[in-house]
Parts: sequence; C-alpha cells; structure tokens
Amino acid sequence: MTEILYEDNHLLCVKKPVNVPVQEDASGDADMLSILKAYLKKTYHKPGNVWLGLVHRLDRPVGGAMVFAKTSKAASRLSETIRTDRMEKEYLAVTDGIVSPPSGILKDYLVKNQKTNTVTVTDEKHGKYCELSYETLGTNRGRSLVRVRLKTGRSHQIRVQFASRGYPLVNDQRYNRNAAKGQIALWSYRIAFPHPITKETTEVICPPEHRSPWKDFEVLS
Repeated sequence: MTEILYEDNHLLCVKKPVNVPVQEDASGDADMLSILKAYLKKTYHKPGNVWLGLVHRLDRPVGGAMVFAKTSKAASRLSETIRTDRMEKEYLAVTDGIVSPPSGILKDYLVKNQKTNTVTVTDEKHGKYCELSYETLGTNRGRSLVRVRLKTGRSHQIRVQFASRGYPLVNDQRYNRNAAKGQIALWSYRIAFPHPITKETTEVICPPEHRSPWKDFEVLS
C-alpha cells in the first residue's frame, strides 16, 4: 500500500513508489490513480466509482511526494495554484559530476519529441520556457546532491536542464550516456501550497529511501 503523507476531506498526499505510473498506460501495470481509488473505496466504503483528481505528475521512474484532489473544487483550485506558480515543488537529485556553480538558476527553452518521448534544449521560437533554481547540499565521489525548486513544470525538465550542462542525473537511462543500471537519482522531496479550502499553507515532506546514491551523502543520513 502507498504511504499516506497527509489526508483530509479535500486532499490526498502520498509517497509515490518508484517505477509506478501516475495513471494507466500501455504497460497495464498498476498505477497511482487506480491504487488510490481502490484505497478510498475500501477505507470509506464508497459505493460505485470513486473520483480522484490528478493535478500534477511525476515521471514513472521518479518517486516521492504527490498530491491528489478528492473533490472537483479542490482539483480546480489546486490546478489554479499550479498555473499561478503558488505551489512549491522541491526535488532532490544526484548528478554525475560536481555541479558548478554550486547554486544558481537555470533557464532554457525545451521541446519534446512525442515519438521518442525525449526532450531537448532549443531556442525561444521552437520551445517552451522553463526555469528552476538549485543549491548543492553535498558532494561525494565526483557527484553532487542538489536540491531543486521548479519554477515551471515541463516534461523531463530537471533531467534535461542538468544533462545539457554536462551534469546528467545518476542512473538516468534516457539522458545520461554513462548511466549504470539502477534507479534514477531524482526524488520529489517537498510540496507546499495554500490549502484549496482553508487557504492555510499545507506542506508535505518525503525523504528519499535510504539506499544508493542517497545514502552516500551525510546530509541525508
């Protein structure tokens, strides 16, 4: 069962396991929406179909914090929060290479190839603007642990922006030509936003699992 980080009548915040799709795809594997609908149906003895709103996504290989809406009103307001950049989304990532400078802001234009499901950096005319800020939390064995805050939420954004600067994520099979077999070193660590009903700040934190490469950095031990 997926770990519940926070739940009330309007929200369901959970820890998404790695390699679980957010919604049903061609693989036919169990997906987060189906798993959580089954949880709500069983826990609250709901008859018929259960409604649950998907307001943001995580790539299938990425684990960590996600928020779902339990009502259409909450879904609408959360979507507006995201659209107006009032949802804070922070990730942890481990890069191959020591990131320089150790903190900063990355700005690019990205374009996605739908056929290959890959993203590349392009120019303003052909791509969508993306921006993130980052800071290095630690270094070890030629790798950097960085905390990333997204300004925009483009597909594969973190992975492509760091890879394009020579710092691909560890075990990123798609954008790291030297990737070894293993789980991509990208994790949804923190989400904070105004509650869609009460307007109070709601925050969930989900530390990464204690295994490589995360456990190689003292700040996470």
